[in-house]
Amino acid sequence: MKTYKAFAKVNIFLKITGTRGDYHEILSRFMRVENLYDTLSFVKKENTEAKVNEFKIIGDFSCTTEQNTIYKAYFALKEFTQSQKLEELMQTYAIKVEKNIPAFAGLGGGSSDAATYLKMCNNVLNLGLSIHELAQIGLKVGADVPFFIYGYASANVSGIGEVVEEFKEELLAIETYTPKIEISTPKVYRVYREDFFAPIDGFEAKKLQQRRSLDVLQTMSADEANDLFKPALQEYKELKNHYKHGYFFSGSGSSFFRVKD
Repeated sequence: MKTYKAFAKVNIFLKITGTRGDYHEILSRFMRVENLYDTLSFVKKENTEAKVNEFKIIGDFSCTTEQNTIYKAYFALKEFTQSQKLEELMQTYAIKVEKNIPAFAGLGGGSSDAATYLKMCNNVLNLGLSIHELAQIGLKVGADVPFFIYGYASANVSGIGEVVEEFKEELLAIETYTPKIEISTPKVYRVYREDFFAPIDGFEAKKLQQRRSLDVLQTMSADEANDLFKPALQEYKELKNHYKHGYFFSGSGSSFFRVKD
């Protein structure tokens, strides 16, 4: 069967605009990283295999199947479509993932895998779901999933991740660096809310939305571009040893990135 690419992303900038209950509303520029991706494919299960009807993911994951974003995407899709064909597909096939995007890194690997899986199922089973319906399903799995569903090279993402607006610009050649530090996104957001809470105002947010990514990276520092950098440094002090001048921080980390020379 066909192999699908699940690309990584970086946050060129990430600003907090407010809160919505326990969630933080953001304004962020997501950009696809063209040279970093997982690959997903369906592989037929062996009939001799025990528990052949169970949902099976083949890949190098540190989490359980139940915690995996692909498994969550399967359940969200099943709930939305009530499709018998989907159940039959996953009884017959396993989903194989070749992992290249580091986990807990701010590069969106889990979200990209989930989005890619949803699109694969839609194509293979001819479910006929629109891109907007897939994004709606994806949002139940994770806030970053809709960006990967839409497949834009660059986009302004706002709300809690559900508003994705394409930003037409040249795709930059991004180089990423990921220290071996497992960062908890909820913990970083909690530290931000407790110690660094200073949402960007609407006027500044509007200006930022209109700026090209290269311009942002050439004129802002790592902590100016990403409101989560200082909270992450406070909570994970070892990050400071890995920060290099000229690099920027993606999401809640732990990855750094820059534009290749």
